Amino acid sequence: MFLLFLSAEIFAQGVAKVSVDTLSTSDKYVKIVIFSDRTWDSLVLPKPKHENSEMYDIDWITTDHNAHRNFDIATLPDTIVLPLIEDSTDFCMPRVGFVFSKYGWRHGRAHTGSDIPLNIGDPVYSAFEGKVRYTGYCGGYGNLVVVRHANGLETYYGHLSKILVRENEPVDVGEVIGLGGSTGRSTGPHLHFETRYKGFPFDPETIVNWKDTTLRCDTLVLPRNKLNSTARYSSSSSSSSASTVETGDGTYHIIRQGDTLSALARKYGTSVSRICSLNNNLTPNTVLQLGRKVRVR
Repeated sequence: MFLLFLSAEIFAQGVAKVSVDTLSTSDKYVKIVIFSDRTWDSLVLPKPKHENSEMYDIDWITTDHNAHRNFDIATLPDTIVLPLIEDSTDFCMPRVGFVFSKYGWRHGRAHTGSDIPLNIGDPVYSAFEGKVRYTGYCGGYGNLVVVRHANGLETYYGHLSKILVRENEPVDVGEVIGLGGSTGRSTGPHLHFETRYKGFPFDPETIVNWKDTTLRCDTLVLPRNKLNSTARYSSSSSSSSASTVETGDGTYHIIRQGDTLSALARKYGTSVSRICSLNNNLTPNTVLQLGRKVRVR
C-alpha cells in the first residue's frame, strides 16, 4: 500500500534519531525527514513495480478520456484474459460502500459504471497500481481521473471534488488520487467507478464485490460480448466455469491462484502427463503462472 506517513527511529553513531516531521518534494517518491535534533535526510520511496509496462506506450493520449475511439472491437479475441493481481495486497477498494446505481441502461442513457455513495472530501483510492493517463473536467463525469494499469485495463473515477494526481504520474495501489464530490452530471455526492478495456466499458461488478469489499478473481476471463453497456455481471456465472475456455482446437484452463497440475487433471478427468503433452514447455515441475492458458483436452 502507498506510504501515507512516516514515523521512525534511525540510529546514527549509536544515538537514536527520532523523526518528527516528513515534508513532500516535487518528486512524490522523495520525502524530506526532519529529526528531533534539527537535522534532516532524504528518503526515497519505492516506485510501482509495473511503471515501465509496454501498455503505457500504446494509444497513450492525455487529452481524451477515451484513448481508443477508433479501436475495432472485432480485432479482440473471443475471450479476453487479464491477470489482475498476484496477491491480495495488489488491490484496494476505490471506495467502500454499496452500489446504489448499477451498470446498464438508466433513464434511456447508458450508465457505464457503478455509483458508490460518499461524502464530499472523502478520499478515493486507486484500485490497482498503474499510471495516470487522463485528468480534468470531462462533461457528465465532472472531475475525472483515468488510470491505466499494466495489463491494459483502465479504471475511471468520476465526480471528484478535487484531483490529487497528474497525467503521466505513476500511482500505487491504494494511493489517494482524488476527493469525493458531486461535479458533472450528478444528483448528489458519489463516486462513479468504471472499468474499461481498449476503451470499451464492462460492468465493474465483474471484478469488484462491493458487498464483501473484495476482488472476485485474480485473473479476469471476459467474453468479448461483455464489452457493451447492456451486459451486466451475473452472479450465476461462477468463477470455476469462467476459468474454462472452449476453442475449436480444444479445452483450455486459465491458471488461477492455487491451481496445480494434479488438481487440473482431477477436475478435467485426465492425467498430468497428458496435460504436459498437450502444452509446449510444460513439465510436472513447471511453476504455473497466473493467467496462463493451459490446454487440458
